Amino acid sequence: MKLQGKIGFLGGGRMAEALIKGILQAGLADSSNIIAVDPDQDRRHFLEKTFGVATADAHAGLADCAIIILAVKPQIMGRLLADCAAWLNSGHLIISIAAGIPLAFIEGRLAQGCRVIRVMPNTPALVLEGASALSGGANATAADMETAGLIFAAIGRSIVLPENYLDAVTGLSGSGPAYVFMFIDALIDAGVKVGLSRQDAEILVLQTVLGSVRLALETGQHPALLKAMVTSPGGTTIAGLHELEKAGFKAGIMTAVEAATRRSEELGKLV
Repeated sequence: MKLQGKIGFLGGGRMAEALIKGILQAGLADSSNIIAVDPDQDRRHFLEKTFGVATADAHAGLADCAIIILAVKPQIMGRLLADCAAWLNSGHLIISIAAGIPLAFIEGRLAQGCRVIRVMPNTPALVLEGASALSGGANATAADMETAGLIFAAIGRSIVLPENYLDAVTGLSGSGPAYVFMFIDALIDAGVKVGLSRQDAEILVLQTVLGSVRLALETGQHPALLKAMVTSPGGTTIAGLHELEKAGFKAGIMTAVEAATRRSEELGKLV
């Protein structure tokens, strides 16, 4: 299925790159219907060479795009909206992936009736395995949400949630890859500690994590049941799990997600 009209990216960083890659691979648009604006010349050349899309160093050429994706850092969003307010209107579907920027902030700086959707993706989108949550603004239609859903399904899995849940999404899946990488790093170090080479430990750990995730996805079984499958009475696994419980492993993860959620709420109040 092809999306109607051109797609314009304000910002050509890694997340824009992931979206362009996903959109093209999913056949949602041809490269000739995508344009990315970025001030960095090297970045523009990379996007042109890699994906065959058009690029520019100024946003003036995006007015005729049907979909505008705001893929800039949160701290410059206010200035960007002020620069683009003269031409952004209700004829555009505006999708923001700027972390912590509320819908009201964007809608309040654009013409009345603008259709805005806020999305919280995460970095595994770079390999088209992202997790994204979408929230529609006051004027976003069901068709708009369907369009955004197709775009973000092209880089992984997406769900629709009320905006008041997006801070929790930020704390969980937005920050979650860092927790997973920390766990992976710890497992590799543990393998080295018990005598494996770092190279062998890394191979075993990465495949173990990948296989475990696929097992959970493909069986649809609750993680607690899958954990029980590995845990024999009086065996090695229960001995290890006991130590993790004593160290407060699960509580530590829960506390981390709560802290990241609170920080997301604080940052949202600063804009």
